[in-house]
Amino acid sequence: MKIVVVGGTGLIGSQVVSLLGKAGHEAVAASPSTGVDALTGEGVGRALAGADAVVDVSNSPSFEDGAALDFFTRSTENLTAAGREAGVGHHVVLSIVGVDRVPGLGYYRAKVAQEEILAQSGLPYSVVRATQFFEFVDSIMALTADGDTVRLPSTLMRPIASADVAAEVARTAQGEPLNGRRDIAGPEVFRLDRLGEITLAARADGRTVTTDEGAGMFAGIPDGVVSGDGSVPTATARYEDWLRGS
Repeated sequence: MKIVVVGGTGLIGSQVVSLLGKAGHEAVAASPSTGVDALTGEGVGRALAGADAVVDVSNSPSFEDGAALDFFTRSTENLTAAGREAGVGHHVVLSIVGVDRVPGLGYYRAKVAQEEILAQSGLPYSVVRATQFFEFVDSIMALTADGDTVRLPSTLMRPIASADVAAEVARTAQGEPLNGRRDIAGPEVFRLDRLGEITLAARADGRTVTTDEGAGMFAGIPDGVVSGDGSVPTATARYEDWLRGS
């Protein structure tokens, strides 16, 4: 199969390309650096010509509400239009567990819009929703860091290794379209403030965590929304094992 991976040079995409290649597929990394810009449409038709499947793991360069919405709507419209013309048989998008239950986050609203455009595109499709990546914990803390203090709410999380996300996306791309979604989460449940404490302790960082229920983008989110419930399949990699090896 020829499988085009949009965002194929990024954290998830590069791993998906590698996994698909090892499985014997023609995996094509598509990104602005390879001459394919889904936002403008440049190079998209050429890249999708002859493709059996498309995997979209691209990300908005900005988390600002309007910019994120513009990115995900325009890029998905360009990709699905080109996919219809090329006769693509499966379009896979990576999204976020609980994304449709957090209307206060503009970035999440933009991802919901992306899912809706795909579902209405007429293409056979699958949505893989994952919880927050291990690799993003530092970025989450950076949003509310102030000197030697990191303020974090006690929001319930089930973080997951990017490698496990990439493996699920690759498996989905090689299978039959779901015409719906599949969720995946990490194996352990943490409060975000505790997750921050574990992270800083493992790195002898010197900063301390203060619980602040109003701090950051995950403030005020009810339990079970971004962590998923007990029915969500779980990956295997554990956070503290990953920390020791990172």
